Amino acid sequence: MAAFARFAPCWVDVQLPDLEAGKRFYGELFGWTFRAGGGAYADALSGGKLVAALAAKQDGRMPTAWGVYFGTDDIATTVARIREAGGTVITEPVPAGSAGIVAQAADPGGAVFGLWQAGDREGFQKQNEPASFCWTEVYTRQKDRVDTFYEEVFGFQGTDLYVSGEPGTVADRDTVDRGSAGNDSAAPDSPDRGPAGPGTAGPGVGESGPGFRMWSPAGTEPGPDTAIGGRAVLTDAFPAVMPSHFLSYFAVEDCNTTAGHAVRLGGRITAPPFDIPHGRMAVLQDDQGAVFAVLQPPVSEKRPE
Repeated sequence: MAAFARFAPCWVDVQLPDLEAGKRFYGELFGWTFRAGGGAYADALSGGKLVAALAAKQDGRMPTAWGVYFGTDDIATTVARIREAGGTVITEPVPAGSAGIVAQAADPGGAVFGLWQAGDREGFQKQNEPASFCWTEVYTRQKDRVDTFYEEVFGFQGTDLYVSGEPGTVADRDTVDRGSAGNDSAAPDSPDRGPAGPGTAGPGVGESGPGFRMWSPAGTEPGPDTAIGGRAVLTDAFPAVMPSHFLSYFAVEDCNTTAGHAVRLGGRITAPPFDIPHGRMAVLQDDQGAVFAVLQPPVSEKRPE
């Protein structure tokens, strides 16, 4: 099993209208295999190791979306901290059999995330490798409140990045940010830029812009080597109807090939492949509407476990 820093992302799953269609899409895209996880829940495996899960939506009003879970060794205390820090508890802690205890909450900006207190199941058995989770970041319009929230609840230490004059600054992003609402006509080789990537500047970055914040767990030296996620800002360049949300990333061998394959499987490219300091990324949408990102790390780089 993977070892997780306290409050680090430890699991992701996606809520889908059609579970079997989801298995076909992600099985073809990432080479995942599946096993029943109980009810309308299917574990996804890569090389025989747990990497994610697919779930059939029980309520049509639920969003079709990927969700990320942060690990905690005391879920009741964490839930109390969430309330104290101005967050909302959506689902109180509930046992998931012997696997662990799960809860769902939202930060002050409305971005939803899960909590997981491990029992028999720790979380990912594989990450930061092809076809597995490698990063997550929250997009919000309430930067200051959200930064304070995650620092108070999870003890995250932030590293702010401001990259003035580079591609990806506010003047360079308007076309892609509008397209991220669902542009299925973008070609994989398009030079357009998309949302922030691991350890890179986020939307609207500039010397006087909102910037991008990387999160490192408490007790570590803050910076790219210890970062486990980040915070980006939803600027006016994004559609006003776009809510605060988490975007999770999966590592891939070839970003361009994966983006093209997603389209052939009925998905969309919402931000075409582009280069960032930690490789090449794209933002994709599956054939049922769930959005996720893929990252092809540089050959010389291996993210720390």
